[in-house]
Amino acid sequence: MEAVDAAYSRICRDDRHVGIKQFVRRRVSRRFFGKWAMLHDPTISLIWSQQQIKDGVLDRISQSEIIEMFKSISIRSDLENFDH
Repeated sequence: MEAVDAAYSRICRDDRHVGIKQFVRRRVSRRFFGKWAMLHDPTISLIWSQQQIKDGVLDRISQSEIIEMFKSISIRSDLENFDH
């Protein structure tokens, strides 16, 4: 987990990222986003609108819902990056 901790620390120090919150910390057997790069504009939310985030959706969601959401994005990302 040292590599993940180091990456997280870099993100926290980077002034392009604001309001960072860690919702889940656990060991995993495989990466969700093994092929992922910064593919999207950081101002666009993949799941929630900026208004939903301002209204506190992230304060009401459970850890299991967060994990399932990232699994879903990971699966879609893998399908989009699939080499035919």
